[in-house]
Amino acid sequence: MGIMGNFLLLAAEAHAVHSELAEGAAEGGFGLNLDILETNVINLAILIGILFYFGRKVLSNILTERKSNIATAIQDAEKRLKDAQAALSQAQEQLTQAQAEAERIRKAAEENAQATKEALLAKAAQDVERLKQTAAADLNTERERALTELRQRVAALALQKVESQLRSGIADDVQQAIIDRSIAQVGGR
Repeated sequence: MGIMGNFLLLAAEAHAVHSELAEGAAEGGFGLNLDILETNVINLAILIGILFYFGRKVLSNILTERKSNIATAIQDAEKRLKDAQAALSQAQEQLTQAQAEAERIRKAAEENAQATKEALLAKAAQDVERLKQTAAADLNTERERALTELRQRVAALALQKVESQLRSGIADDVQQAIIDRSIAQVGGR
């Protein structure tokens, strides 16, 4: 039974005592009936006394328990605040580390890009130089081929001229001199 149950039990007993006193007075015995506006002063006094006696303890216990609950709640809140501050500090430290890592990665990427750019420029310069050399070699080869072709044509024309002069009856000495001269021109170059 709780405090309220005890209070109701005492109130019921007080009412029973009051009823017995009223019955005794009605039967002609000794009885005291002091109804003030239909309330019993004794019952009221007992009720106030019980409320004061038990209420003080109950109120004291309730206040002590409430004070304890509030103190516990404050301690829990302070602990959560400290935990939150520690978590915030750790998160800020991780953010700082992440920012430093991002900056390092950005710098490394810039350095890699610069190195790649320089490597590409160097390769392009090598390719241009190689193309120049290939073009020069091709030009030299083409020139040599053209010269060879020209020599062959000159030789063919010289032979044709010699043949036509031979047919027209040039002297053997002159023929020999022209052949020697033509051979010297073709062979000399």
